[in-house]
Amino acid sequence: MNDHTGQGRSPQQGFQLRWTVACAGLVLLGVVLVARAVHLQVLNKEFLISQAQVRHLRTAKISANRGVITDRNGETLAASMPVDSLWVSPQELSRAPEQIPQLARALGLEPGMLARQITRNVDKDFMYLQRHMNPANARAVLDQGIPGVHVLREYRRYYPAGEVTGHLVGFTNVDDEGQEGMELAFDDWLRGHPGRKLVLRDRLGRVVEDVERLEPPSPGREVASSIDLRIQYLAYRELKAAVQENRALSGSAVVLDAQTGEVLAMVNQPTYNPNDRSQYAPGRFRNRAITDLFEPGSSFKPLVVAAALESGQWKRDSRVDTSPGMLQVANKVIEDEHNLGVIDLATVLARSSNVGMAKVALSLPSEQLWSVVNRFGIGRTTSSGFPGESAGLLSPYENWRPIAKATLAYGYGLSVTPLQLAQSYAVFAADGVLRPVSLIRIEHPPIGRQVISADNARAMVDLLEHVVTPEGTGLRAAVAGYRVAGKTGTARKFEVGGYSSERYTAVFAGVAPVSRPRLAVVVVVDEPRAGEYYGGAVAAPVFSKIVAGAMRILAVEPDKPVVPARSPRLTAAASP
Repeated sequence: MNDHTGQGRSPQQGFQLRWTVACAGLVLLGVVLVARAVHLQVLNKEFLISQAQVRHLRTAKISANRGVITDRNGETLAASMPVDSLWVSPQELSRAPEQIPQLARALGLEPGMLARQITRNVDKDFMYLQRHMNPANARAVLDQGIPGVHVLREYRRYYPAGEVTGHLVGFTNVDDEGQEGMELAFDDWLRGHPGRKLVLRDRLGRVVEDVERLEPPSPGREVASSIDLRIQYLAYRELKAAVQENRALSGSAVVLDAQTGEVLAMVNQPTYNPNDRSQYAPGRFRNRAITDLFEPGSSFKPLVVAAALESGQWKRDSRVDTSPGMLQVANKVIEDEHNLGVIDLATVLARSSNVGMAKVALSLPSEQLWSVVNRFGIGRTTSSGFPGESAGLLSPYENWRPIAKATLAYGYGLSVTPLQLAQSYAVFAADGVLRPVSLIRIEHPPIGRQVISADNARAMVDLLEHVVTPEGTGLRAAVAGYRVAGKTGTARKFEVGGYSSERYTAVFAGVAPVSRPRLAVVVVVDEPRAGEYYGGAVAAPVFSKIVAGAMRILAVEPDKPVVPARSPRLTAAASP
């Protein structure tokens, strides 16, 4: 039987029903989407924008360029080069541990070691992977798309002159902070102030857009040093050759502009290359010319003679009896190599008579002698501002016994630095005026302090010129075409039990040219071990070569006529 209780639907009616349901569903979905869009873009707009910014906008540092250090003529001594440093967010990378071996290979690291570093710092958002990379190499690693790896633009210091200026300029650490030398002394000037910017990063943390500069970087100031790089090269070359030739332990040389107090050159041996961080060891980068102390020996005698002239008890032509070539003070016998008899002060200096100097010193009141020597800067720093500068040692005159006073006269019982001794000799060249030492180029000479009278300063230069003659101990310091004045020094080194008979410090200190002194130069060679050890044989030739080159570089007019050698034929023809 047929069921007549329901009515059957035609295919057309079924299709219409399905179409109606589908359209209703689409309309409902459209309404939901529109409602959601209104909710997101109108009702909840500010919240969503803030969340996007939290996830993709970051504040990044804009590194500031450290100031350039130049020599007095504008030649670059230190400059900063752009480099990239890779860093990683350990939290982010730890969520993709399978990427760690790939990252390790890209950096040339051992995967296990990198994995341990990531694990130890998993609670941190920042960890350096590699500092100061070539930008192209850093970009190659970054382009691999490893999550959590980012790049930071930094600067690395470069020193064009290398070891020639290493001790003077110093170096910075990996964070571009001054650690030694001028880099440390003038760090506040050189160091820039980093800026800040807002950047947009993608899901891998890569910067895709600079959104806004929040604070511009402030570059460091340029520092124009007092150094003349040409004279620095010259002094470096000559000192290095002398230290090697004499198989010495070390050496230092200082060249001062006596009229301004500027350091034109300062070199040491052994030295180091500040571009090579593997050479950063205290024994190598110590600036011996400023930090190391030594007993000056006979190179100190001119200061005592200056004190004698200042006392009024002695004149430049005063004479002293050194017979019989020895002098007993307390339980010590002071001796000269030869009995020089009655000699004037010029001969005392030229022949370096210890007996004569002891008698001069013992004739002076202790307080007066100490006062003049101290005014020369002995026992005080030079105010150069160089980090680690030593003040030397000059004991109070109240503690002087006669033997201490006598040995002080020929440079024992006190200590100085090469820079201090150079500053002292600059007083003779500057008409008795002591000027502060400057590592910065200065336009006008600073006002100095009158240490001794101008007449006595000029008298000392004249007396010291006798040292550089065939009758003096410093003949090898002579310079063709120029009159020079100076003093040799050969000091035994102190060791346990007394003074060594095998270890010496060879010194020559002097000024040039005599007619109008421009330079004060000190050369110190520590423990020459190739046979010669006297200051006149070891240090004086270095002084001569440095002064000869510096005079040409500075275009200083010769003040000593060069007498051409006569040929043997002409000499024979002229003979009666």
